[in-house]
Amino acid sequence: MLRRQRKSTSTDDEQPDGPPADEGDLFDQLAATFAANEDLSRADVMSAYMRNGFEFFGLPAPVRRKLAKPFSDAFARASEDELLDAAERLFAMDRREFAYVGTDLLRSGWRALSPEALPRLRGLVLTASWWDTVDPLAHVIGVLVLNHRELATDMVQWLREDDRWLVRVALLHQLGWKEAADPELVFSFCRERAADEDFFVRKAIGWALRDLARTFPDQVQDFIAAHGAGLSQMSVTEATKHL
Repeated sequence: MLRRQRKSTSTDDEQPDGPPADEGDLFDQLAATFAANEDLSRADVMSAYMRNGFEFFGLPAPVRRKLAKPFSDAFARASEDELLDAAERLFAMDRREFAYVGTDLLRSGWRALSPEALPRLRGLVLTASWWDTVDPLAHVIGVLVLNHRELATDMVQWLREDDRWLVRVALLHQLGWKEAADPELVFSFCRERAADEDFFVRKAIGWALRDLARTFPDQVQDFIAAHGAGLSQMSVTEATKHL
């Protein structure tokens, strides 16, 4: 169930501009609040950093999260469908910060997600795809797979897809797993995509191995020694940064 927000009576001068979150549609209120705090000069820089593929309000992450807090709080006890519906609606909105609010919602609400959420999460991975939304979604999907190990077979399937972002999620889904990670599965994924020429896939291979090396350094060193010649230099450089 969504939580209805109480209207604030604070007179704090540091409160962000924008209407209270208990009036009207939550999404309209979020959009109005973001628009009221737009920073056009920063928006241009942020868009350029994303190769001008997306439009921005120019809100840095701490500011965005502060402004979005009433909206996010309304979803504190949301169901799986409510979270996914919200994320899908946010991803369809016209500024990139909305998609970031969507990934933040899913990351904070992961306990509500079941294996049945995976197809809709896949849909989000394929929506206006770039690393800035795909990588947080990889974390959400990774937590889901960690708690439902049968979904590892889906990661195997994603690894073999033609879409680089699905491949990237498959490669990155075990980031942060530490002792729970499956080194042999990560190694098999890296071997299978070793010849891939895509920058984002090569980078993901290196990150997957680097993260694994924090817990299994000897095994990663052995893997690099045996298979490093077949990996790109970028992957090897990333993998060995802390070895």
